[in-house]
Amino acid sequence: MRRIKLTVAYDGTAYHGWQVQPNGVTIEGELNKALSSLFGEKIEVIGASRTDSGVHALGNIAVFDTETRMPADKIAYALNQRLPEDIRIRKSEEAAPDFHPRKCESVKTYEYRIYHDKFPLPTRRLYTHYSYADFDILAMKEAAAYLTGEHDFQSFCASGSQAETTVRTVYAAEVFEEGKEIVIRISGGGFLYNMVRIIAGTLMAVGQGVYPPEHMREIIEAKDRSAAGPTAPAKGLTLISYEFP
Repeated sequence: MRRIKLTVAYDGTAYHGWQVQPNGVTIEGELNKALSSLFGEKIEVIGASRTDSGVHALGNIAVFDTETRMPADKIAYALNQRLPEDIRIRKSEEAAPDFHPRKCESVKTYEYRIYHDKFPLPTRRLYTHYSYADFDILAMKEAAAYLTGEHDFQSFCASGSQAETTVRTVYAAEVFEEGKEIVIRISGGGFLYNMVRIIAGTLMAVGQGVYPPEHMREIIEAKDRSAAGPTAPAKGLTLISYEFP
């Protein structure tokens, strides 16, 4: 038995998230179906990040076990012939038999993008959250700085989370502009349910003057979801990379 590691990119618009659902099409479900058909054996992938409905990814990670003798690097080519065009395997490689992407040290990087202009741009409507409101970028940068380090992020965790602890480490949190888009980029060892989207919603509130930047410290210390801002829409969020140092 071999364990194969996949780097997976997808447009999450048409999917009910990563994880298999009884009444919805999912990324995991499509991978399982394509792999089982390709190798003639029942295969179920293990995903590193269970992204929500509408969230995109450039580099999510999945592993699966198989008896196939196909060279690991060729599996991506064969699999891409069977997957919908909005899911693509960017790399396939051999992994250690005990490698589990959710049970080892890793660094995840997410980006949340806000399209800011007088009118929305149709070609960016699926990949950004549109807002015509003005944002104070410097205030957002200042607020984001409070997020770095190890904290209890309970204030940024949606109800329904099954996490054993709400303590997480954020390695970097930055806000910058790229043309008409405001980018919130966050890297960390792991994230809670809807954590990045709640952070994005809170930073947008800071940018619009709802909170002063230093209020971010009070939100963290409150350990109360009601203290933070709204949950930003899913379509603006993309999992950029998943690294194993």
